[in-house]
Amino acid sequence: MNSLVVAVVSGGALALGYRFYSRRVARWVGLDDAMTTPAVTLNDGVDYVPAKHWSILFGHHFASIAGAAPIIGPVIACMLWGWGPALLWIVLGGIFFGAVHDYCALATSIENRGRSVSDLSESALGRFAKIAFSIFVLLALILVVAVFAAVAGKTLATTPQVVLPTFGLIFVAMGVGLLVYRTDLPVAVDTAIGLVLLLGLTVLGYYVPVRLPVADPDRWWAAILIVYAMVAAVLPVWLLLQPRDHLSAGVLFLGMLAGFAGILIARPAVHSPAFIAFRSSQQGALWPMLFVVIACGAISGFHSLVASGTTSKQLPRVRDARRIGYGGMIMESAVSVLAVVAVTAGLYWTAAPQGLEGYVYQTLMKEQGWIGTFGQGYGRLTEAIFGPLGALVGITMLNAFVMTTLDTATRITRYIGCELIGDTFRVKAFRNRYIVTLFVGLCAAALALGNWQAIWPVFGSANQLIAGMVLLIATVYLMSRGRAWVFVAVPGVLVFVTAMGALIYSLFSFAGLIEVASLPRSKLLAAIAAVLSVLGLSVAAKGFAAIRAALAGKPVAEPVGAAGAPPDPPVRGPGC
Repeated sequence: MNSLVVAVVSGGALALGYRFYSRRVARWVGLDDAMTTPAVTLNDGVDYVPAKHWSILFGHHFASIAGAAPIIGPVIACMLWGWGPALLWIVLGGIFFGAVHDYCALATSIENRGRSVSDLSESALGRFAKIAFSIFVLLALILVVAVFAAVAGKTLATTPQVVLPTFGLIFVAMGVGLLVYRTDLPVAVDTAIGLVLLLGLTVLGYYVPVRLPVADPDRWWAAILIVYAMVAAVLPVWLLLQPRDHLSAGVLFLGMLAGFAGILIARPAVHSPAFIAFRSSQQGALWPMLFVVIACGAISGFHSLVASGTTSKQLPRVRDARRIGYGGMIMESAVSVLAVVAVTAGLYWTAAPQGLEGYVYQTLMKEQGWIGTFGQGYGRLTEAIFGPLGALVGITMLNAFVMTTLDTATRITRYIGCELIGDTFRVKAFRNRYIVTLFVGLCAAALALGNWQAIWPVFGSANQLIAGMVLLIATVYLMSRGRAWVFVAVPGVLVFVTAMGALIYSLFSFAGLIEVASLPRSKLLAAIAAVLSVLGLSVAAKGFAAIRAALAGKPVAEPVGAAGAPPDPPVRGPGC
């Protein structure tokens, strides 16, 4: 099949989903466009700051939720099960599952003073469910920070050409932030200045690679990145977070445009099989494992934490929620479509023509991993545009998002830590944002600088399990308000069952009951998977009980915001 057909059909379906289904979802959710957002009513100059323009916030939201996952998932899934089922889940999952999940999380938080979904779970499902859900989320987020620091550190060590643009972007972003909020220049001009400077840094990095003169550069880079993330997590969002993410999104938009333009110009054939097998020896059965491996390309629990953790605190107008919450997920699914085409059409499956031996999909995955594989495939697609710089542009684009996810995840983990340890458990020290951030950084460093790969197999299932639990919480919330809820409940049940199935599948492998090549036997991992399973089932039990009660005409635990204004946010220490 020609890759142009794949790209046009997939992209067209995503565009139609946004054009029609997103509007229906917005009507069902019923946000009041005349409502003043929490960013305006609770503006504190640090976390609650209305973005100057919706496009800036879209950049933050999109860059934060995208990260590396919408690329790594499809790259792995296409090799194990084929591009057909992977692409089908990316498109349908993005429209009917992921975008609904993201928008509902954002809308619920907006109506409740920017509170996170973990905090709102108490009102919907009770105190026990809130504690179980918050512990689950806190552990998962610390793992996110650790793994993304380690992944970015390894990229900086193995591709020293991206060091200058990666760190240079921090200072360029701060300059753009000052231009946006301290001058009267149009946002488009500020953005153009930032992107031109970043382009210059990318070219400079190609000619001036930076290497650390140490034995384990990847660990040193990981440590440096965690220190950066801790600092970024306490800075005002307008100074670094908003402009950095806005520029990172600009990089990805340009990269996506170049990638799809490359497909239009080259129109390469798809060299990989559409379907390989129902069961992969590396990751297991297509169901449930493909849906977990694809992760953020179709739906991700991390998105709800971004939507309710940072995005809801910066939304300037309610009417922008649909394009940011729903539209951001649709755009991420488009990134996954590009990743699928890059590795299946930009590369060859098992053997390449003479002179192109370095572009074999399976060989690259073994020798360079998913980062190098995507970079080479993207470089082939964009060869007519970037020439020999194509692979470097692809890796730089990818690393910018890894960094964005890293600092956003650290900030959100700070929020969850304040809410859970400081407010719920009433530990006074953890009402201080600096202490909480230090705690998060130290925990993440212990994992990132240790054997973090051993814990990674659990994260995919945990991430999807969060999505399922958030959809159940949103279902109870909408039912308590007398609004439509079936469109949320059906994806919620399907995602929860699939994620729980994947977690139990991994648990059996860790315990040695089944054999899966990529999942080691480990009593520790089996114990972690068991704990996460219990926490997830506990929250789900409360959610299903609340739904049954609502169907029977009984009130749910504490209807969130029902019959009046949303509950006041907790009283906290400086900036929590």
